[in-house]
Amino acid sequence: MRPDISVLGRYTYLATELFWGTVAFVLLKRAGALRKAAVTILVLYPIAYVWDRYTLAVGVFDITLRTGIDVAGIPLEEHLFMAVVPGLVIGIHETIFGDDVADAACG
Repeated sequence: MRPDISVLGRYTYLATELFWGTVAFVLLKRAGALRKAAVTILVLYPIAYVWDRYTLAVGVFDITLRTGIDVAGIPLEEHLFMAVVPGLVIGIHETIFGDDVADAACG
């Protein structure tokens, strides 16, 4: 049975983004890839923003458990999502395949 985090009400989405953002940050810091991730996120962000704004405008999805704070036409949590997802992907990738980890595994 999954825990019901909807008890956080309008802060549910924000809490999940902060949790996974923390996981991403820890992985990136451990792998020494904070700068690499920041550059990648900055490059991807405009594309993600346009995509997100469009999908929200046409009603592809509706976010109910959010703060209600919009920034530049989209929910605050979506801005975090656009940084957390690539950050987590890069953090996992660099943890598995990064130079320091690969060097340590090779002896």
